[in-house]
Amino acid sequence: MTNPPQQPDSWQQPSWPPAEQQPQQPSYPDPYASTSAPPGYPAPPGYPVPTGYTVPPGSQAGYPGYGYGTPPPAAAPNNGMAIASLVVSIVGALGLCGYGLGGYIGIVGAILGHVARRQIKERGEAGAGMALAGVIVGWIAGAIAVIATIIIVIVIVAAVQHSNTTTF
Repeated sequence: MTNPPQQPDSWQQPSWPPAEQQPQQPSYPDPYASTSAPPGYPAPPGYPVPTGYTVPPGSQAGYPGYGYGTPPPAAAPNNGMAIASLVVSIVGALGLCGYGLGGYIGIVGAILGHVARRQIKERGEAGAGMALAGVIVGWIAGAIAVIATIIIVIVIVAAVQHSNTTTF
C-alpha cells in the first residue's frame, strides 16, 4: 500500500469563485447586545409626562418603548372561605328542590360568607365578590326554606284537622 503524495506546505485548497470575486458578508449589529429597552415614540407637543413615569436623561417623554417590561404584580389569592361560602350557598339553593328544606344549608353558606368578608378585610385577600354572592344566595335560600317549612306545617295541620272532621 502506498501513501498518497503529500502536497507542499504552501499549497491552499482552491475556492470558487476566486476570493476577490466572492461577495462580502454584511456584518449586522447584535440585537441582543444591549440590555436597555429602545426609546419610545416622542409624545405629541403639549402632552404632559404621565404620573409615575420618569424621563431618562437625554430622551423625550412619550409612549413607552416596546418590549415586555416588568411583569405585573401577582394577584392576591382568593380567600378559601369565600369559595366555600359560594359553593355551600349554591348547594343550599339547589336543595330547595327537595320540598324546600334543603335551603337551610344556605344559611351555613351565608354565615361562611360573613366570616370570609371579615377575613378578606383583615388580610387583604381577594374573593370579596364571591363572599358577598354567598351571603346573598345563602340568605335567600334560607328564607325560602323557612317559608317552605311554614307552608308544609300549615298543609299538614290542615290535613289532620280535615281528617278528624270527616266521618266514614
